[in-house]
Amino acid sequence: MDYASMTRRLPRNAGRALIWIYRHTLSPLVGYNCRHLPTCSVYGDEAIERFGLWGGGWMTLARLLRCHPWGTSGIDNVPLTAPPGARWYLPWRYGRWRGVNAP
Repeated sequence: MDYASMTRRLPRNAGRALIWIYRHTLSPLVGYNCRHLPTCSVYGDEAIERFGLWGGGWMTLARLLRCHPWGTSGIDNVPLTAPPGARWYLPWRYGRWRGVNAP
């Protein structure tokens, strides 16, 4: 792996490191409370790995905002491709703000 590739992956790895820290420190104290499958931390890790810190971070934020007692529940996987119209300068288009992708 060359230096340029490592530099590009640095923000992505930093975001994933924060999720890892959450999983191994705060999550055991709070307990399993996620209403979705996969859990929000797994979703965030996958989204950041697939779409980078910017796009994956917005997807994770949208998921976290849907995960509350009156929110959605069920199977909600990370999309394989970026949503139509998602651009770096239109970050809110990365997130699924309502519903899940289960039938």
